[in-house]
Amino acid sequence: MDLTRRTALTTAAAAAATVATAGLSPAEATHRPRGQRLIPQPKPGTVSTDPHTPKRDFRALWVATVANIDWPSKPGLTREQQQSELRAWLDLAQQQRHNAVILQVRPTADAFWPSRFEPWSAWLTGTQGQNPGWDPLAFAVTEAHARNLELHAWFNPFRVAMTEDPSTLIPSHPARQHPEWTIPYGGKLYYNPGIPQVRQFCIDAIMDAVRRYDIDAVHFDDYFYPYPVAGKTFDDEAQFAQYGGGKSLADWRRSNINDLVYGLNKAIKRAKPWVQFGVSPFAIWRNKATDPRGSDTTAGAQTYDDLYADTRQWVLDQLLDYIVPQVYWSIGFTAADYAKVTDWWAEVTSHSRTHLYIGQATYKVGANADPHWNDPGELSSHLQFNTQYPQVEGNIYFSAKSVRADALGATTLLNQTWYSKPALTPATPWLTRRAPRPIRNLRAEGGRLTWLAGSGDTSTYAVYRVAGRPVTSADLADARNLVATVRSAGWVTCWTDPAPVAGATYAVSALDRLSNESAALTS
Repeated sequence: MDLTRRTALTTAAAAAATVATAGLSPAEATHRPRGQRLIPQPKPGTVSTDPHTPKRDFRALWVATVANIDWPSKPGLTREQQQSELRAWLDLAQQQRHNAVILQVRPTADAFWPSRFEPWSAWLTGTQGQNPGWDPLAFAVTEAHARNLELHAWFNPFRVAMTEDPSTLIPSHPARQHPEWTIPYGGKLYYNPGIPQVRQFCIDAIMDAVRRYDIDAVHFDDYFYPYPVAGKTFDDEAQFAQYGGGKSLADWRRSNINDLVYGLNKAIKRAKPWVQFGVSPFAIWRNKATDPRGSDTTAGAQTYDDLYADTRQWVLDQLLDYIVPQVYWSIGFTAADYAKVTDWWAEVTSHSRTHLYIGQATYKVGANADPHWNDPGELSSHLQFNTQYPQVEGNIYFSAKSVRADALGATTLLNQTWYSKPALTPATPWLTRRAPRPIRNLRAEGGRLTWLAGSGDTSTYAVYRVAGRPVTSADLADARNLVATVRSAGWVTCWTDPAPVAGATYAVSALDRLSNESAALTS
């Protein structure tokens, strides 16, 4: 992030003051003690690494708020109870050695922050529009970053209510003010994506959070046009007649969703170029029987045809920074084999810069008709399968309560096998390529490390520990030697090794918020 001259001067003055209070003079900030070396990061692919300890690996869980699936556990809890529960979810993510949390903040055209566009969510207090007395999104960002977790804010674009009755909404709700924007369908109320003002309103409501909060990403799930309901018609005939422009109904609906995705991506990057945009769709774009470009599956729903979401094209057009297909099936499942679906997505993303993460169905473990899910190793086998594909750069687990439940011990097994070390999030160089400057003046006294920031764009530090010999570039290649990731504390950062090793050499690198990594300075 570029700084204006005034901001840079203010930052420099504050840094000098912080250095002084830490017992270090500004002159010492530019001094590299004798014996310290800068170790360049290895070039990708030049060092053989262990797939069980990947250095770059996106790890997250979904925290769902709709219907109080995960948090808050029920509406109407006190502020203290809600905050305690949210802290516990963030602690769980940290304990699992995750590096991000996907928190649902706009589940039903409502808000988990004081939105300028929509009312407070009823899932907080039990009453739509009632102020809970605190700002959950601000709290979540602060607490997540304190644990060095990215906070991805999860928005549902068009779902308005879990009932078709608009009278369940408060009178000031935009859907009550503009009833012509809504369509009841299949027991729920939706905004009509075919109305240009609706699409712009959804973008504006989301951008209110993007502009006002230090979120790391905007996240959509699989809901665009609603899933088909037998015997029901999504009544947008009048809007199709008005705006269809000679397209077929299906092509027009897809163009509406494309317009939303394109417009939101453009708005995010214009406001905050470092904020990512990701989508987690139902994993079947189209079946091969429908389209030879589709996956070797026979699943009923197809996002292209049923939800009017051309997820494949979004990847190829690079409208997304990451995509998380919900590959919620086992390896060997006949209608939609995890292996075949993941293989298909790996091939699609190989033609794009878009990160590919896989959505994992933790909720199915021990509780599904498919007998594969009675095997505690099913989830772990998915990650083993993923190692064949460099395109697969991480996994997200649905949902938080299932991760915590640890049915059959499957999550424990997965963590022991694959998450024994921390990991950095994958870098996103198309948003910014330049890494922060390396740290300065690394001091190691036993297991206590202190260092100075090299530049103001540093967000996180990676701490490596190598026993009994000098650190080399190869030691930085994967997470075998990565002992911690530490959030920047400003100009001076301290970290204490909970398990110091006598004679070990430490190395610390700096990363920006898009995970571009500097050379590492050794102790």
